[in-house]
Amino acid sequence: QVQLVESGGGLVQAGGSLRLSCAASVHTFSIYTMAWFRQAPGKEREFVARIHGSTGNTYYADSVKGRFTVSRDNAKKTVYLQMNSLKPEDTAVYYCAATVFGTYNYWGQGTQVTVSS
Repeated sequence: QVQLVESGGGLVQAGGSLRLSCAASVHTFSIYTMAWFRQAPGKEREFVARIHGSTGNTYYADSVKGRFTVSRDNAKKTVYLQMNSLKPEDTAVYYCAATVFGTYNYWGQGTQVTVSS
């Protein structure tokens, strides 16, 4: 069983930065592709970014490309999301998720990010 715990959310002004962390309790962290999703009030959950377990290859949603950076530390079993130049439309609950074969089977409880204008 994989458990994921996010942290680092909070309230920030537009243009500011936050770094989210997601700690995984799992035996072999490097086999998992890790991703970040977000869900704003009244909207569906949407993909934000992902990072491959062993190659470190990354992929971003167009809405965050150039502003957000996903990274991971396999020794610490942690994935990060550095969010810069935050906008009010980035306000959402952010979730990390893990997959081995493509379907995200494991999810964290989420952390709230609020960006004020």
